[in-house]
Amino acid sequence: MSLEVTRKENQQPTPPTGGHNGNGMALLQSMATTHRLRLNPNTEHKPESYEGLHLEFSPLLFSSLERYLPPPMLSHSRDSKLHYMRDIILRYSPEGERTRVQKQREYRQKIISHYQPLHRELYAMHASNFFAPSFLKAINENKEESFRSIMAEPTQGVFTFEMLQPHFCELLLSEVENFEKWVHETKFRIMRPNTMNKFGAVLDDFGLETMLGKLMEDFIRPISKVFFSDVGGSTLDSHHGFVVEYGINRDVELGFHVDDSEVTLNVCLGKQFSGGDLFFRGVRCDKHVNTETQSDEILDYSHVPGRAVLHRGRHRHGARATTSGHRVNLLLWCRSSVFRELRKYQKDFSSWCGECQREKKERQRVSIAATKQELLKREGKPAT
Repeated sequence: MSLEVTRKENQQPTPPTGGHNGNGMALLQSMATTHRLRLNPNTEHKPESYEGLHLEFSPLLFSSLERYLPPPMLSHSRDSKLHYMRDIILRYSPEGERTRVQKQREYRQKIISHYQPLHRELYAMHASNFFAPSFLKAINENKEESFRSIMAEPTQGVFTFEMLQPHFCELLLSEVENFEKWVHETKFRIMRPNTMNKFGAVLDDFGLETMLGKLMEDFIRPISKVFFSDVGGSTLDSHHGFVVEYGINRDVELGFHVDDSEVTLNVCLGKQFSGGDLFFRGVRCDKHVNTETQSDEILDYSHVPGRAVLHRGRHRHGARATTSGHRVNLLLWCRSSVFRELRKYQKDFSSWCGECQREKKERQRVSIAATKQELLKREGKPAT
């Protein structure tokens, strides 16, 4: 089976200078020209919190990068480390991207300053009110066996589990409807979630960014650290949170694609509907994204409200037609800036790409066969 795969992507302030003394600043500037980030993180180092600062990049990005700082930098003040990391980020971040981020922040601020939330309890994390008890218990225990005890893995790398309480799903659906009503009444032009969905809303844009950041950091990252460490699961530092809508007069289906994420959380919120099954067809790198699907990579999954699906963003998938009713899903694309930077210099993706794995096994088979033939030849025995 070979299908054309689409890459689904999202549409999309001056930092504090702090008080650096002269000697510290000179050392920092010297290090900036002679040092880069470490290849491997210092896992024993506890990074600072960068929440509450006016930054043009996610606070989680700085906390994640801090583990990769050169050892001499780790003892510096938070302002020094922030300045050093920002300098590195700016060197690798094109001006066009920085302009895009600034415009996006201004766009969000315009919405937030005018839109009146309906359910303010959604805008901060209240775990006991949001999540199923079994999910919370597994997160609190924070062990692989605890995670597996609540999960099914119908195909390799796709995990399903009870996650959201019905009341939370109802509140979020109501909030989204209220936002869409406001958009209609004010004729405000909003950006849709991505390049493939024409309906739905970006939750981050109307105030839910902080809550969804906590969802990723405290609940999805611990799971991803265990099951998706090969694609940056332990260093997730930014997200794109949105809802998609399917049904009559909305999007009907979603073509075969990969997500612009390292790890994707997909939870059905409701309502009543028929059809809309997800189909999965194996994990692929950019080079192999349109290669054949193997029989053991085929999975069709039927949505259940409140039940989550967690998978690698590079796991090829799509959604079949919603034939009746109205289906709404919460999506959280979780990203790792560290993994994306390191991936630029990698050539072997066999730890997670199914086709790379098959090619590697075939090279090993051919090499072993050639070695065996050479040994038989040296011993004067006929090759078999």
